[in-house]
Amino acid sequence: MSSSSYLTYFKRLAVLHRPYKKRLVFGLLGMVVTAATEPLVAYIFKVLLDHGFVEKPTFPLWLVPVAVIGAFVARGASTFLTTYMTNWVSTRVLNTLRQQMFNRILHVSIDFHATHTVGRVINSIMFEVQQIIEMISKLFTSIVRCVLTVAGLLGYMLFISWKLTIVALVLMPLMILVVRTTAKRLKRLNKDSLDVNAQLTQVIEETTRAQQVIKVFGGEAYEKRRFEESAEHIRHYSMRMTSTFAATVPVTQIMMACAMSAMITMGLVQASHSQLTAGDFVSFLAAMIALQVPLKQLAEVNGPLQRGMAAAEAVFKLIDSPVERTGGIELDRRATGKIEFSNVGFSYQGQEKPALKGINLNVQPGETIAFVGMSGGGKSTLVNLIPGFYSVTEGRILLDNLPIEEISLHSLRAQIAMVSQNVVLFNDTITANIAYGDSAPDRARIEAAAKAAHLEEMIAALPEGYETQVGDNGSRLSGGQRQRLAMARAIYKDAPILILDEATSALDSESERAVQAALDQLMQGRTTFVIAHRLSTIERASRIAVLANGCIVEIGTHDELLSRQGAYANLYRLQFSKDAMHVEM
Repeated sequence: MSSSSYLTYFKRLAVLHRPYKKRLVFGLLGMVVTAATEPLVAYIFKVLLDHGFVEKPTFPLWLVPVAVIGAFVARGASTFLTTYMTNWVSTRVLNTLRQQMFNRILHVSIDFHATHTVGRVINSIMFEVQQIIEMISKLFTSIVRCVLTVAGLLGYMLFISWKLTIVALVLMPLMILVVRTTAKRLKRLNKDSLDVNAQLTQVIEETTRAQQVIKVFGGEAYEKRRFEESAEHIRHYSMRMTSTFAATVPVTQIMMACAMSAMITMGLVQASHSQLTAGDFVSFLAAMIALQVPLKQLAEVNGPLQRGMAAAEAVFKLIDSPVERTGGIELDRRATGKIEFSNVGFSYQGQEKPALKGINLNVQPGETIAFVGMSGGGKSTLVNLIPGFYSVTEGRILLDNLPIEEISLHSLRAQIAMVSQNVVLFNDTITANIAYGDSAPDRARIEAAAKAAHLEEMIAALPEGYETQVGDNGSRLSGGQRQRLAMARAIYKDAPILILDEATSALDSESERAVQAALDQLMQGRTTFVIAHRLSTIERASRIAVLANGCIVEIGTHDELLSRQGAYANLYRLQFSKDAMHVEM
């Protein structure tokens, strides 16, 4: 990471702290008081020796405990003020960063999720941002306070004896060299450590989510080995960072010890020539000893600093990830559902072979279009273009004669409901899942949607009815119940365009029959795009489009396509052939 990147990240972090500058000023004032107490304690030693022990005390004895207690009370109060204010600010900056990251996740393009694992995203939002906050706390509470303390102690030491101070500082350049060398190594190790932490998070997330697959396919040993390897990598990097860091501190302390030895020798020489009193020397030593603590903390701050900057790079990269297009026309009425594909072509980023090419299709309001074909033919890609998950690379798609690229994504997607094979449910109530996206849910519509999706009896049997929590992604429901709950959500939305991507694939024959009537009712008066392999779902479609290699090779009704004895008829025969493998239609 270059120094310019460091500066850029610090500037961005400074902007986040700007609204809280008054509290930071109070924290800074607390540090100034804390730093001032260090030389004050050393000065008390000088007064006690020179005017209390060597000579007869010239001040009331009760002033001694009052001065000592007062100094530490002031120090304690100022330390509390600093700690409270810095943590108050840090927690709010932490929330701001997490909110920025989460908001960006909500608006990034689909391509983002193809290149960023779930584990990596979770690791950034939960852990890497915490590293930044720890760095900020170290910078403010340690570096600023330590610098102020070092400045105060050095100023006092120069006041006592500039010669002894020079001896104390002679090894400072070497100490700086040690810290700089360590910084380069820690920076590299911290960046690698973030990657292996993300890998471990991904392993945990996948293992938790795929319990059934792991158990059925006997993957316990494999997952255990994956976890152990990732955990071992983390331990390895942790030990490398620990050894690097641990070597820095004793080397620094040894240098300090050498300086102190030389100082003691010179102090004895000056005392023998009456150039230094006992109080001066002891006070100087007290200041020198006190100086070791902030210098040690300054040496230790390098580790959190490097971890924080490596984390800042990852966090700001996520925050700066490209988002979906913004702006566009806001539709002021419900769309009729007329869709036109005009010479549409599409290629995934980084792939030379187009996923779709030359797609021309006019869909009238209320029509049901079924897409069939072998896997990889482009069916899902085509329907994913309609809600704007991807943008066409050639041609255009029109909604009610208006190019969808000119319509705002929010307005476009408000016209569309979708039910896919991979059902997504939220760990919330049945009510919240059915009315998802509606800020003012209508209870009557929720119950009507549940009834249409044949969920009424199932919900009535639940102890909390509509307020029953469905669990993580509907884990408390059966596969068919999850699918029907997703359909109820689409029914509730009442959008003019409906996309069914293998919507009945998880249902058994009995459940499918129960839902088919609801689907037929839902599809009435709506433009519907269907991807399915069961003929019961597609036979009643207005038209069936056969896709192969990203092109529409046939289109017509079920009977028309069978009579042509073309691609659709071949798929039909394959599905019902006794010796054929399962083919998606």
